[in-house]
Amino acid sequence: MSDGLYEALSGTYFTNKRKMKKLLYFSAEWCGPCKTMTGPVMEELKNEGYPVQKIDVDGNPELSQQFGVRNIPTVVLTVDGVDSGRKVGANPKQVYIDLYNQG
Repeated sequence: MSDGLYEALSGTYFTNKRKMKKLLYFSAEWCGPCKTMTGPVMEELKNEGYPVQKIDVDGNPELSQQFGVRNIPTVVLTVDGVDSGRKVGANPKQVYIDLYNQG
């Protein structure tokens, strides 16, 4: 039996599947901390290859409600589309990196 076939039959092929992770960054144009602190950090992370999606809470109230966002800035980690952790308020860059790596 070839190694690939054995892995597929034993289930290890499927359990080693890469997870789809994303940082959802909820913000608003009028939010001071979003503009001056969290926004630049999220832009840095995006430029470094982290999957960051900026979401304007005023333009996307349904999505904000779906993820239970009550304060901004809020960054939600999703793993395979499921909420897997969050950070509320302005935080240092490393906090968001740690959040991403936990998932």
